[in-house]
Amino acid sequence: MSASGDAAGATVFVAVSVEDAFAVFTEEIDLWWRHGRKYRIGGRHPGRLVLTGGPDGRLFESVELPSGPRTFEVGRVTRWEPPHRFEMEWRGVNFAEHETTFVEVAFVPSGRGALVTVRHRGWSAIRDDHPARHGLTGSAFCRDLGLWWGGLLRALGEHVATRGAGAGSAP
Repeated sequence: MSASGDAAGATVFVAVSVEDAFAVFTEEIDLWWRHGRKYRIGGRHPGRLVLTGGPDGRLFESVELPSGPRTFEVGRVTRWEPPHRFEMEWRGVNFAEHETTFVEVAFVPSGRGALVTVRHRGWSAIRDDHPARHGLTGSAFCRDLGLWWGGLLRALGEHVATRGAGAGSAP
């Protein structure tokens, strides 16, 4: 696969400080991350996302499956620089042990708020026929992945907007 199909990203403006945007993204991840098969491992089954912060942090999804509760590790924090950025190795539930991609999340002041940008890279190391690609390769896959992250960041923006004035909104 060519390098042009290696990464995708999305950005959203939120009307809070970078400190608040970082806290909401990391500490309230289960509240804003969309539900359903497209966004959650458990699909329609109840579940919870937790991001443990810090340089050894992890992103977990716990799911109540018919066979019983299961917890999946989706990400491992590799860089932790609050409130400006964090990065993690990202492994889909159907990734083999040697398959890893990388997610970078940046928080940049912008006017009376912050820009939150996600960049998901490393897809050139994942084979073209991998199930995580849903039959797409190259720029078509990256476009789809960018739309996926865009949907999540739109949900983040909606969550921030509905948190209320007492939740650290920018002046």
